[in-house]
Amino acid sequence: MSSPIEIGYKRKCSCPENHLSCVEARQWLKNQLGVWQFQYEARDVRSKDVHPAVFPISLATRIIEQFSHAGELILDPFVGTGTTLVAAQDLDRNAIGFDINEDYIELAKSRISRQLSLFDTEQFAIREDARNISNLIEPNTVKLLLTSPPYANLLNRRRKNKSRRGDQRKNCQYNKIEQYSQDERDLGTLGAPEFEVALKEIFAGLRSLFLPSAHLLINITDAWIDGKRVPLHISVIKALESAGYEFRNTIIWDRRNIVNRIGIFGWPSNYITMGTTFEYILDFTVL
Repeated sequence: MSSPIEIGYKRKCSCPENHLSCVEARQWLKNQLGVWQFQYEARDVRSKDVHPAVFPISLATRIIEQFSHAGELILDPFVGTGTTLVAAQDLDRNAIGFDINEDYIELAKSRISRQLSLFDTEQFAIREDARNISNLIEPNTVKLLLTSPPYANLLNRRRKNKSRRGDQRKNCQYNKIEQYSQDERDLGTLGAPEFEVALKEIFAGLRSLFLPSAHLLINITDAWIDGKRVPLHISVIKALESAGYEFRNTIIWDRRNIVNRIGIFGWPSNYITMGTTFEYILDFTVL
């Protein structure tokens, strides 16, 4: 069994003990609105040749500010390209991210190493299966989990770009499988029922790591596979409730400001909402 990673987790600010975070009342009021928008910036990874599904630094920044204090420990069990770590570094939070994909871990390390940090907090990217994380972090140290797990087998098929207009349909992504990997441990290779079971197993194993006031924020979207709606956000809720967490809030990530040239899908006889225009950010606490 590996020894736990030595990393800070105690708050550095002077906020009252019962405050969830350092957020001021004005920002708290803004964050209460359940629909959020974000912008990408130059530091964000946007190329799908690098990673098929990323969230912007601005998303991670807003969540980390709302649910943690300076100096506390942030966990991302599916860290991908390391966006959670980049935001944590910006905000003076300690953070650990895990992924089974070596290329993603190397990219995450590169992103955090080339930034100039003014703080003494640390951010680590580690290649490891999320099922083994409990062996690597001290119990009762994590204040916030922020992650976007693979969306079951949504990407594990050839892309047809049915939502794109005209000549945009046969772009560089057309007929391409954009899956993260074909590793049997990868949640992105699983159908929705198996995905739910795997999530329950992983998050049940993480419960001992969290502080009593910890929150878990999970970004997920629903899928449209083989002509049927697959409600993955419900799978996530069921999995985490079964693993011992309380479902608290839904935030809608309104993506309309970053989606361009959407084509008509299903007209005139089959009404289907476009998954590219919104995603879920689900908020849980530890029971």
